[in-house]
Amino acid sequence: MKNLKKVLTIGTAAILCAAALTGCGSSPAPSNESNDSYKIGVLQYADHPSLDNCREGFKLGLDGEGIQYELIEQSAKADDATNTQIAQQFVSQGVNLVCGIATPSAQACYNAAYEAKIPVIFNAVSDPVAAKLAVSATEAMEGISGISDALPVDAQLELIREMLPDAKKIGILYTTSEANSVSTIESYKEKAGQYGFELVEKGISNAAEIPQAVDLLLTEVDCVTNMTDNTVVDNLPVLLEKASAKNIPVFGSEEEQVGNGCIASAGIDYIELGKKAGIMAARVLKGENITSIPYETMTESKITINTDTAGKIGVTIPQSIADRAEVKNTPSEE
Repeated sequence: MKNLKKVLTIGTAAILCAAALTGCGSSPAPSNESNDSYKIGVLQYADHPSLDNCREGFKLGLDGEGIQYELIEQSAKADDATNTQIAQQFVSQGVNLVCGIATPSAQACYNAAYEAKIPVIFNAVSDPVAAKLAVSATEAMEGISGISDALPVDAQLELIREMLPDAKKIGILYTTSEANSVSTIESYKEKAGQYGFELVEKGISNAAEIPQAVDLLLTEVDCVTNMTDNTVVDNLPVLLEKASAKNIPVFGSEEEQVGNGCIASAGIDYIELGKKAGIMAARVLKGENITSIPYETMTESKITINTDTAGKIGVTIPQSIADRAEVKNTPSEE
């Protein structure tokens, strides 16, 4: 196994620890004296349903493996400085393992935990290699592994084409500093033409830029497809409200976004994603060398539709889609 120093690209003034090339990943998780309970830190980058489901699934995965644990759950509230601070706090608290949910939190956890030789499990990282959290799909970085939520782009484009046979332009809003978003954009660029679509992208650097970017995007496209971009998902109501006013359908990247008002998605189950991360964490806590465990990619997808949204914006969902889809309508406010 190559002895690699981590490289992070977190857009804050956070102090980066110099990673000593001392074989961090070859060490087991720090032992717990009682030998019957582990202290685990969970850092979630933002508070939205996709990541909430990852966290809940993580606990289910641990429970299913019979792990006794004390969980310290923290949210960075999509703030990079807070994100770094929490990761460092976990290390000072002497946790046995850290789970970073979403790319920025996984990077912060790895940066903080590397020298302390605390293993890190990532969850909901779309491109671990681009995020410098894995060497390759078959070779782990020292001290870190996890579960990737690489979006099923082909399945999503197939769904959009089937639902909107006359659509020509698909819009995507994304955060330019999120490695997972940039990687997924490249995948869409590569594949969109195969389905007869032109891709229109608008990059933002922060949430304050979303309203104007959405206004510009909606003047150029027939529909919008959302990703797992944390800043965009955290502000999804802004996109949905503006798109609905123009009767432009917005496709989500997973079922919770559909339940919040997107018209449909061909996405992954984030509870199951979290479960897989919890199972991997249990393997490490039971003594397996994390550096010998390459990351896994969630490949199963399912179609979810929101018939309320479809009716509201005047889109007919083909029976061929309805027959194989799960309905997840927006909860009533009553």
